[in-house]
Amino acid sequence: MRKIVIGAGLLMAAALFTGTPAKADLGCVCVKLGSPVVCTSGTTACTFQGGGICVLPCDYQPSKMSKRKGKKKK
Repeated sequence: MRKIVIGAGLLMAAALFTGTPAKADLGCVCVKLGSPVVCTSGTTACTFQGGGICVLPCDYQPSKMSKRKGKKKK
C-alpha cells in the first residue's frame, strides 16, 4: 500500500514539474458598469486607473506596437 502511495506521489510530481513555463503574465478581468469586460495588466491598473473592479485572473498579453507605413512622396 505504501509503494502505491509513493509511486502515485512521484508520478504527480513529475506531471506538475515537467510542463513548459507560462509565457503570459497574470492579469485581471476588469469589470466596469456600461463598458465591456477587459483583461488588464493588474489590479492597480483596473482599480485606480480604470475605475473598475477586478473579478478573475486572466492571461494578460500587452498589445503589440504596429508599424506605420510611410506615404510615397510625389
